[in-house]
Amino acid sequence: MPSTARVTPLTRRGLLAAGGALGLGAALVACGGDKDKGSAAADGKSGPWKFTDDRGKAVELKSVPKNIVAFVGTAAALHDYGVEVKGVFGPTTVKDPKTGQDKPDIQAGDLDVTKVKNLGNVWGTFNIEEYLKLEPELLVSAMWDKDVLWYLPPQSHDKIVKLAPTVALWAAKTTMPKALERHARLAASLGADLKAKSATDAKARFEKAAARLRAAAKARPEIRVMIGSASAELFYVSLAKTSADTAYFEELGVKFVTPKVNAQGYFEELSWENLDTYPADIIMMDNRSQAIQPADLKSKPTWNRLPAVKAGQVVPRFTEPIYSYAKCAPLLEDLATAIENAKKVA
Repeated sequence: MPSTARVTPLTRRGLLAAGGALGLGAALVACGGDKDKGSAAADGKSGPWKFTDDRGKAVELKSVPKNIVAFVGTAAALHDYGVEVKGVFGPTTVKDPKTGQDKPDIQAGDLDVTKVKNLGNVWGTFNIEEYLKLEPELLVSAMWDKDVLWYLPPQSHDKIVKLAPTVALWAAKTTMPKALERHARLAASLGADLKAKSATDAKARFEKAAARLRAAAKARPEIRVMIGSASAELFYVSLAKTSADTAYFEELGVKFVTPKVNAQGYFEELSWENLDTYPADIIMMDNRSQAIQPADLKSKPTWNRLPAVKAGQVVPRFTEPIYSYAKCAPLLEDLATAIENAKKVA
């Protein structure tokens, strides 16, 4: 993933391709505890409003914010709880190769992208003038690097965060259940009803899916999974424990390939000639629009020779999950299915 850190030894291209398991070395802070629950009127229509984010920063407003701008994946999570935003930034639309028309990026989830102001669709862009026109009361984003809001351009990050109150929620060095809880708490503080049937059903489905994945991993301990992401020059193998989703899958018993990570500690870069370094029965491939997808790797002989590829055991990975129970439950279900049905090929 691209880094929004102001100074980083990682290249933009390497980060862009390497996927969400990078984490960028941020330490988890301010997770859990009563102070993080947020507060607002029960109907979400009057204040005062307070929320302590994952920087340990308490944001206090006179009333519940309505003019919200968010990173697109965070906006998609809030949308699943019934909380809508005015503007988004980050991968929101992508060109449909068949029609040439814009369509929602996978990170937009169920957002109606025609009804939100897109302030910056690609890395390094954020329209400050249009942002101010929205009269923002709150900006919300993920956090991969401590105190750095995801997808804000490095050159304007510090300026943007001074224009309106901000909330940051960890996307790294945490696990999926913690990230889900934090997003749910934020949504509740903004007026979401976590006792609504849709919300309780989604959480129940997630818990059932977690139990199923645990059972599948226990029943098939011989199955090894590799976390991959492809660029034209390199193939990245990520370390499971550095990303919220795969760290949780590992907690549930899924056995992952352990790469010899680089100095940053999050992934290993392999040349295409060395793609067979790690035997794997299942390959989880970064499904974001900036990563090369399996269907487009057929020209790579070493890819075609991998046992998991020959066996058709390549599955998508939602590298930057939308942290709502409704969106995360299918991720666990899909991986459970893949493990249950996998042949031992490595």
